[in-house]
Amino acid sequence: MRRHELTDREWKLIQPHVLGKAGTAGGTGRNNRRFVNAVVYRVRTGCAWRDLPERFGPWNTVARRFRRWAVAGVWERLFQAVQEPDYAWVLVDSTTVKAHRAASGQKSTAADEALGRSRGGLTTKLHAVVDALGNCLVLRLTPGQQADCQVLPDLLQALAAAPGAVVADKAYDTNAVLAAVAQYQAEVVIPPKALRTDQRPYDANLYADRNKVERFFGRLKEARGLATRYEKTASSF
Repeated sequence: MRRHELTDREWKLIQPHVLGKAGTAGGTGRNNRRFVNAVVYRVRTGCAWRDLPERFGPWNTVARRFRRWAVAGVWERLFQAVQEPDYAWVLVDSTTVKAHRAASGQKSTAADEALGRSRGGLTTKLHAVVDALGNCLVLRLTPGQQADCQVLPDLLQALAAAPGAVVADKAYDTNAVLAAVAQYQAEVVIPPKALRTDQRPYDANLYADRNKVERFFGRLKEARGLATRYEKTASSF
């Protein structure tokens, strides 16, 4: 196995869920594992499609197939298929990703492609929900200037089951967020802002577990293709 490629165990997990398998409707992929390895290689190294090593086959074939899978939601289905979540509590946070100039100039609007402008230039904000084990459950993209608290209700709605508690930082301490968490009868583990008259108590020990979502973002940004956004469309990114 080469660097930046799936292990046998990883491939065994996702193989039943990929498109183009022999014996299924539609066309059969010539080498599904090689294609997925090509995508993983590009995400981890951040290289341009044209710079893919020749062992992955014609770069244009890989790029077009990747785009078809992105539009069809195949990558999202693969992500969901391999999950074994622990909903004892969930941790919510976001991180900002700087967009390369190659990511601008898309045909649709910047807002539709989750591109925003802030002091750092063009940015995309990546919102995540991870479970009690630190494994990602939901990812959403918004323009970089989007407030974190505005996205949390949609993140919770995307969960497959109600969490026992919702852990987040003070940026999520709004009445709308508290109301959204209450709908799931989940414990609120969000420190109150200093300006609140009612300084409600929260579980400080459980709040300390929030480092898991920070570590998740750290692992995610080890991939150069995610640490900087090069893709024009949100679905491809």
